[in-house]
Amino acid sequence: MSAAESATAIQRNQVDLLDFIDWSGVECLNQSSSHSLSNALKQGYREDEGLNLESDADEQLLIYIPFTQVIKLHSIAVMGSEEDGPKTVKLFANREHMGFSNVSDFPPSDTAVLSPDNLKGKPVVLKYVKFQNVRSLTIFIEDNQSGSEITKVQKIALYGSTVETTDMKGLKKIEDH
Repeated sequence: MSAAESATAIQRNQVDLLDFIDWSGVECLNQSSSHSLSNALKQGYREDEGLNLESDADEQLLIYIPFTQVIKLHSIAVMGSEEDGPKTVKLFANREHMGFSNVSDFPPSDTAVLSPDNLKGKPVVLKYVKFQNVRSLTIFIEDNQSGSEITKVQKIALYGSTVETTDMKGLKKIEDH
């Protein structure tokens, strides 16, 4: 199997991880009360271009997303406008209780600078090795495209797979020898 074929095979196994989000633990710091995270994250809401997640006091947003099971995160899509959509997005795997005061104390698992193509829905492929056993994801939106006070996010979609989908039979066969 060539490298290109294996990359395609990996892509095919990726699913929208929406069904694996633990909604009771989801948090978003500095969100506008009338334009909350569910507008960008929940099915149905995030497909409606009229609904956005908006920052409140300044352009930064800090989003915490726990999962109901361990996942492997492959890519993330963050959609917004070319003016006030997110620009610098830092991702932290398995970092709980982060706030604006300590977010710069930890190195991110990956950082993405969103292009106009990304803002229209092209997913950002992450450093896959950094997101193999993810129980929670913290997304720090540091700034937006124009440097304005309010960041607007139309949609956040996470793509990957659950760790349970790993072929355990294949691993056991090696142990038997």
